[in-house]
Amino acid sequence: MPFATRPTYDWRLRTRSLALGRRTLIMGILNITPDSFSDGGHFYTPGQSPHRALEHALQMLDEGADILDLGGESTRPGATPLTPDEEQARILPALEAILRERPSAIVSIDTFHAATARRAIEAGAEIVNDVSGLLWDVEMSSICAHLACGTILMHTRGTPAEWPTLPPLTPEEIAPLVLRDLEAVIATAKSAGILLERIVIDPGLGFGKRLDENYPLLAHLEAFQRLGLPILIGLSRKSFLGETIARTLHREVPPASERLHATTAANVAAILGGAHILRVHDVRSAAEAAAIADAILNKN
Repeated sequence: MPFATRPTYDWRLRTRSLALGRRTLIMGILNITPDSFSDGGHFYTPGQSPHRALEHALQMLDEGADILDLGGESTRPGATPLTPDEEQARILPALEAILRERPSAIVSIDTFHAATARRAIEAGAEIVNDVSGLLWDVEMSSICAHLACGTILMHTRGTPAEWPTLPPLTPEEIAPLVLRDLEAVIATAKSAGILLERIVIDPGLGFGKRLDENYPLLAHLEAFQRLGLPILIGLSRKSFLGETIARTLHREVPPASERLHATTAANVAAILGGAHILRVHDVRSAAEAAAIADAILNKN
């Protein structure tokens, strides 16, 4: 059975473009938070310099990251909400340090606060990665249009506080629901003046989808090509991978730091399904896996 054909795009960012589809691009995750599910506190120390964050950013770039995704607020259930000012106090020093050291680095800002998006883009970031898909801050769509930056629109079903109580979905419901919602988000972006060539979509694995509800999205990823936009997949170390390992192999659920092999397998599946960008914690392994998956696609 042949794999999905991956369309090519030129993704327009703030000051440059990225070719998508010729090979898989790797987005390295840099969380400057005390409470992210996988690496909370690793690269954040209140009141101190961003040295650890910079060191990790440079390591990811050297290992093959094409983009760095810089976030200052965790969206896991139970995480402490931040004001935009608090979020900016975490991420802006790191952003400035990264761009001083590597002026050509492409940095994405993982935020749903329009004020933070504006400050970060003005400081040199190229992309806004809004996990709410323009839903949690009414100013975000107009800010992204005004800033003329790359814009990642992710599907989120509900808010983190609502996720534990959302009604379950059948396997047949999931992909059509996410497609419909993304179509609505894209229409909102277009009406605000965000150009389609600046948009990448993300089905939002784990964001309001419980455990096995994520697999139909991976299994039917080619269906999202009908939206005519590049696809980003972020599944690195997520809980549905750990739960599958535990259930299938009759083990304890592995902690996030021990889900590398499961992440690699799912990343390869995503690429063969048509993903253009992988958002990952472990850059080197993702880049190596992508090289093999890309070789398979190119011989398809």
